[in-house]
Amino acid sequence: MSGSKTAIGVIAGVVLIAAIGGGALLYAKQDGVGKVSASAPEARSDLARFAVGPLAALNTPADTPLAPDYVFKTREGADARFGDFRGRVVVVNLWAMWCAPCRKEMPTLQALAQTYEGRPVVVLPINVDVGDEAVAKATAFIDEHAPLTLYNDPKFQLPFEFPGKGKMPQTILLDRQGRVRATFAGDTDWNSPAAHALIDALVAEPG
Repeated sequence: MSGSKTAIGVIAGVVLIAAIGGGALLYAKQDGVGKVSASAPEARSDLARFAVGPLAALNTPADTPLAPDYVFKTREGADARFGDFRGRVVVVNLWAMWCAPCRKEMPTLQALAQTYEGRPVVVLPINVDVGDEAVAKATAFIDEHAPLTLYNDPKFQLPFEFPGKGKMPQTILLDRQGRVRATFAGDTDWNSPAAHALIDALVAEPG
């Protein structure tokens, strides 16, 4: 009988040690290699103060690279690059006819272009539809939103060249030096007071 009690005591001791060891290992993992740490928030520029209201989802990274040296097409089929618009604030809007939110926000971009007419601001809608028939429909649509004009990316690559990585619609704001200063994925009101404040701040910066 005493032997049985001894055996039971040994087993209980082993189980207790294992439990304590397992708990210690768990906490070690929490504090060491196995710990799931929260990723550090991305650094944002001072333009983050404009991420309010309809622009609450505005991305304003501290890193401001030049816009890619990517060739897209004018309405007439000539080559165009973002560098062609240097010296002006550029509101790049990547859109397609198959994207309902893209079409929904286009009147606000039209109104924005009208609001800033005569100032160093360009609203640059770049269509990413592929194929003659699709581009023809896009041309007819953009003609209803003068003074906007058609630009096209026949390779459907530009949405993947910017931080949105393919999201549509995608709007990118370039400063007068051609640097990417803010991006926005999804549709919004680009003729809102919040949008005006953001663009006015970029216009006020040295060229």
